[in-house]
Amino acid sequence: MVFLKTAPMRYLQLVTGTWLAVFLLTRIVLLLTHLNEAGGGTLSVFGIGLVYDLAFLAYAALPMGLYLLLCPPALWRRRGHRWFLQGLLTVSLYAMLFTAVAEWLFWDEFGVRFNFIAVDYLVYSDEVLNNVLESYPIGKLLSLLAVLAIALSFALRKPFNAALDAPLPPLRGRLLNALALLVVAGLSLQLISQDAPRAQGGNAYQNELASNGPYQFFAAFRNNELDYSQFYKSLPTDKVASQMRAELNEPDARFVGQDPQDIRRNIDNPGVTRKPNIVLVTIESLSAKYLGSNGDGRNLTPNLDALRKQSLYFNNFYATGTRTDRGLEAITLAIPPTPGRSIVKRIGRESGFASLGQQLSAVGYDSVFVYGGRGYFDNMNAFFSGNGYRVVDQSSVDESEIHFKNAWGMADEDLYKQTLKLADADYARQQPFLLQLMTTSNHRPYTYPENRIDIKSGNGRDGAVKYTDYAIGQFLEQARQKPWFDNTIFIFVADHTAGSAGKEDLPITNYQIPLFIYAPKLIEPRENAQLASQIDLAPTLLGLLNLDYQSTFFGRNLLQDNPLPPRVVVGNYQHLGLFDGKDLAILSPRQGLRRHDDALSESRESRVDSNDPLISRAISYYQTASYGFKQQLLGWKAPKEGNPQVSER
Repeated sequence: MVFLKTAPMRYLQLVTGTWLAVFLLTRIVLLLTHLNEAGGGTLSVFGIGLVYDLAFLAYAALPMGLYLLLCPPALWRRRGHRWFLQGLLTVSLYAMLFTAVAEWLFWDEFGVRFNFIAVDYLVYSDEVLNNVLESYPIGKLLSLLAVLAIALSFALRKPFNAALDAPLPPLRGRLLNALALLVVAGLSLQLISQDAPRAQGGNAYQNELASNGPYQFFAAFRNNELDYSQFYKSLPTDKVASQMRAELNEPDARFVGQDPQDIRRNIDNPGVTRKPNIVLVTIESLSAKYLGSNGDGRNLTPNLDALRKQSLYFNNFYATGTRTDRGLEAITLAIPPTPGRSIVKRIGRESGFASLGQQLSAVGYDSVFVYGGRGYFDNMNAFFSGNGYRVVDQSSVDESEIHFKNAWGMADEDLYKQTLKLADADYARQQPFLLQLMTTSNHRPYTYPENRIDIKSGNGRDGAVKYTDYAIGQFLEQARQKPWFDNTIFIFVADHTAGSAGKEDLPITNYQIPLFIYAPKLIEPRENAQLASQIDLAPTLLGLLNLDYQSTFFGRNLLQDNPLPPRVVVGNYQHLGLFDGKDLAILSPRQGLRRHDDALSESRESRVDSNDPLISRAISYYQTASYGFKQQLLGWKAPKEGNPQVSER
């Protein structure tokens, strides 16, 4: 214990003590913002939180600790070194204050501590940095933090001087202390993980508050892909294969794969094949709750509310995930959200799939992915160009044709103008088209062209939603004047909702999104209340075309005569869920199995085993999807010559 009173150890205690104080204050502030949702259990939140704080410090303070202990005594006593250590204390204070503010902003946006989203934001730093600069007074904020760090550093002059004036330990003592730091870091690595001692299940806000933001950030950076067979509960192959065939056994499907877990099947849609044009608009962050027709009284979506009456509208429809790349993955590949990164961002393994675009390209469509931003973000360019699409993004458009843009890309109205140009060009060539759009305007910093709506640009989500609706109204008004309009199916669907945080790990009510299928000359307007999700969109669309094809889709045609057992698959990187319209099964790392009964209301959580029927269904979906991806069973296979993909009957 005497070594703890030496100069290097006292200085290290001073620095880490200030870090712990900042972590504590951060946890208190975050707790106060969601005090009602977090409920009881405050003592365990702070107790487990302290464990994670210390675990982070065991890593973060190791380089500094080794330097202090191995620093030669002659250097230690020099005035310049003393000023260096004072500066190091100030910089560390600034870093911790900056982290605390960043955590607050991230918590305010997503309702969680740092996670894989923060890792993605670091990777795509250009868009994120511009977004932050446009959303917050960063210059003033950073200056204020610098002033606070300097003030705190000087306020700690007394303990700082006391630490540096303490005696230096002998070489043997310094080496022993250095060894002790290494042992503590090693034990922390072995005993503490991203999920333990945090609980799985229970109150999600409590679990997040018990975390340490920087620790979770580095854990997510290290574990951004999770192998299903290693981390999640599996079932015997024959049981999974039987379950999946029951889930996907549509009336006109014939399984053709040799592997029991291969879901590849031939889909024979009845009726005469038709080739209408398709404009599939994926809207950024449009929760179903924003629609006036769903009870919102702010009149944010007058155009979509009117469109609902003219469309085939699905009023019980859900997103599969919480991020744009998950929505695009589900809509394009019709695959459940496998754990870890989405397929869109699995660099080097993101191409060659039997996508919606690939299916339509094979029968003569011009399949184009049209993005309002820069397509390198989220690896979109590589994903779509490798799966049957050509890509048109912001970089493809002349600057003179972009009248407004922000950190994420061009305004929606500019994106729609490019879409009209692409449609006109394909129509002139007499080629049917699939134009699959991804919008950007309904995203922080929520800026858009002035004088379009009655909410000033940059004033929050409400204005962005209303502008999104305005741009859709303008787009359809212009499209109705086009010669290709009557033979075009327009689809409007969200990539995910505006917010997915809640008391549960997968708060299913927060995943509901709208789906409009609009073609006044082709499709009769009506409401469909069938439980469905984004993975069902592609097979439903191909069913509307009466197209015969070979499917690797996990989704179903929602318009078939004999509906299969209802289900929605949802996930958030680690937790994987299956919702049957009433109850929710959740699979978690370390083979965690839970269910939430009456998930839309009381959401009573219980621990169950793999014999539970709902859990068994969930395992079957995710085990099969992960296996299919790993074994390359979901790849595109072009139709053989003499055996055309389309049958005209």
